[in-house]
Amino acid sequence: MDHYLDIKLLPDPEFPVPMLMNALFTKLHRALVQLDNKHIGVSFPKVDQKKIHMGNVLRLHGSAQHLQQLQEQNWLKGMRDHTEQSEIAPVPDHAEHYRVSRKQVKSNAVRLRRRYLKRHPEVTDKDAEGLIPDTLEKRLDLPYLQLKSNSTGQQFRLFLIHQPAQAQVTEGEFNSYGLSTNATVPWF
Repeated sequence: MDHYLDIKLLPDPEFPVPMLMNALFTKLHRALVQLDNKHIGVSFPKVDQKKIHMGNVLRLHGSAQHLQQLQEQNWLKGMRDHTEQSEIAPVPDHAEHYRVSRKQVKSNAVRLRRRYLKRHPEVTDKDAEGLIPDTLEKRLDLPYLQLKSNSTGQQFRLFLIHQPAQAQVTEGEFNSYGLSTNATVPWF
């Protein structure tokens, strides 16, 4: 994690920033899947916790070699008019390190009931409603990306948490979203 690359979304009168960020992140995810690269992490330095959106900058972290390999894939095709890219640059010495990871909760009571009914065919719909009331639903007040699953075609929210600064750098792998449960990324 000694280099980074910023991709800034440009203002567009037709598309709001969150919509553009969703599209940009979807393209990144597809590129990371194609490359099978587990060495590129992401952060959102302009994240707005109050407005619950990621801001207008996607920062990619990794070695200069891994970032260059990603950029050679032409993964930004279709987004170039909406973005401005920095050069791949070394991480500043003063950078702190944070963990950016996904946060999930079992939030949809209807889905939970449906799953319960599949596992317990003897239970009626009415009984399932009593066992899993709507009040069981949990909501997150975290920034998120609205994505579409390639496998199921369903829309979902990818809630992200930027955890507090870590005392030390933690090495590790990143998933195809550039997130990790243990590895840290530089924050500056």
